[in-house]
Amino acid sequence: MKKWKNVLAAVLMAGFCVLGFRQQAYAAPDDRIEQGVTAGEIDLAGMTQEEASQAIQGYVDALGEKQVQLTAKEGQSVSVAAADLGISWANPRIASEAAALGKKGNIVVRYKVLEDLKHKGYHFDIQLEFDKEAIRRVVEEQCSQFNVEAVDAHLRRVDGNFEVEEGQTGYLVDTEASAADIYTYLTQQWDGEDGSVALVVAVDAPKGKAEDLLQVKDVLGSFTTSFASSGGDRSGNVTNGCSKIDGTTLYPGDVFSTYDAVKPFSKENGYYMAGSYINGQVVDSIGGGICQVSTTLYNAVLGAELEVTERYNHSMIVNYVDPSADAAIAESAGKDFKFVNNTEYPIYIEGYTQDKKITFTIYGVETRDANRTVVYESKVLEKIVPEKDTIVADASQPVGFLHTSAAHVGYRAELWKVVTQDGVEVSREKVNSSSYKMSPRTVTVGTATSDPHFGEQIQAAIATNDTGIIKNTIANIKAAQEAAALTPEQLAAIAAAQAAAAQAAADAEAGN
Repeated sequence: MKKWKNVLAAVLMAGFCVLGFRQQAYAAPDDRIEQGVTAGEIDLAGMTQEEASQAIQGYVDALGEKQVQLTAKEGQSVSVAAADLGISWANPRIASEAAALGKKGNIVVRYKVLEDLKHKGYHFDIQLEFDKEAIRRVVEEQCSQFNVEAVDAHLRRVDGNFEVEEGQTGYLVDTEASAADIYTYLTQQWDGEDGSVALVVAVDAPKGKAEDLLQVKDVLGSFTTSFASSGGDRSGNVTNGCSKIDGTTLYPGDVFSTYDAVKPFSKENGYYMAGSYINGQVVDSIGGGICQVSTTLYNAVLGAELEVTERYNHSMIVNYVDPSADAAIAESAGKDFKFVNNTEYPIYIEGYTQDKKITFTIYGVETRDANRTVVYESKVLEKIVPEKDTIVADASQPVGFLHTSAAHVGYRAELWKVVTQDGVEVSREKVNSSSYKMSPRTVTVGTATSDPHFGEQIQAAIATNDTGIIKNTIANIKAAQEAAALTPEQLAAIAAAQAAAAQAAADAEAGN
């Protein structure tokens, strides 16, 4: 028995030796992939690891050029390359694993692997991955064009009567749900050819019913301010801003943003350059005067007792409402006037301008007691009057130039809501507190001159910080300038006239 075991061992050893000598018949060079190895649709045989990696990456890049059609409704679609959806190669170890086949382990193991490759081959699946954020971004940026916002049923006021305009159903692409469906399709169903995926489109139902809107008929609040002192451009801004709010229908719970309604402040949107308050100064800006629109609306809202959620006072006092009764909006400062329809019914905002007056009226369904009245009282806590002018020397203007800007009195004030029932006060509530900057009158004085004597005179006058002295100095300088411009003949004529006038006065006195 022992003899036969020795014989078998000798045979096996001889076989292994033969296999060792015959290895080159089965194995490729050490840096080349064996025959029978494939990845996806690629034959990797004879390639180096780097060449295999490049071949697979090229295959993935070619897949990235395939088009995926994203469809909405009624034939709406957009074609997107797979590369834009973030296609990538998820298992890049294929190349190194392919290169290692038949080259690791003892001679028996390698022999077995080589024989398997020869008869059955070995196939690697190329695993693809897609970037979820890239897919979401494509849907958000390229498919939003398919969105059709719902138009709520709303009111129109025609010749003093309300008419109902029916709403329209909207359709909105659900970005998150659509992105999830696209990812599922690409990772589980896509065959590597041009394909198509349906976007998830949600129905956006309009608000409102005719029977609810037709109940709107009562005046809940109304307010008027005057812009009679405004120039043409400021008047145009007030009228334009008012028209953008007129006709608004708000349902219960709706929030109204004045800024969103009247923006953007641009010439294309109907606005002009006009004076406005910026950092405590009056400067020209596009849309100057729009705050009179928001202020007038604010007071109408207060009268209707709607819920104010955002309101700011001006930096300086305005002259068309009492202190604390204003509402400023400013894009640069992030100021807005917002309120909520806190009633149980729709409301309608009517706005118009006439005879340089702006009026807002809020219509709804009156549910308040007829014997209940509401008034708003402005309470001034402090009044700060500027004591001195601010003198500004302007070297860009000639001597003789004088420009005066109006002063603004500073205030601290409060607005109170006073409710009476059957003529008896039942509540008094503070609505807001406001602080307005004091701004002294600014006197801008020109100092540019080629005459050093005039320059010294105006600088000396400015140093006194006295507007009266500055005005007298300017008058004297102008008189001297006018005199210097006269010819000798004109000066002689003036002297003769002055002498004759003096003689006539003396003769008259002697005659008396």
